[in-house]
Amino acid sequence: MATIMPDSDDVQRAIKWISQCIEEKPDQPIPKLIEQAVFKFDLSPVDSEFLMGFFKKRK
Repeated sequence: MATIMPDSDDVQRAIKWISQCIEEKPDQPIPKLIEQAVFKFDLSPVDSEFLMGFFKKRK
C-alpha cells in the first residue's frame, strides 16, 4: 500500500529530518522526534498527526 505524501514542503523536510535522526540513532523515541520536528518546521497539529501515522506504518 502506498503512502500519500503531503503537499507541504515543511512536512516533507520533517520526514527527511526524522528519518535521518532515526538512522543516526535508532533507539530515539519517534514521538519525541515528531514533537521536535513540529517546532523545528512550524507544523500544524494535522501535520503532527500525519507524521505519527506515517512513522507508525513504517515500523
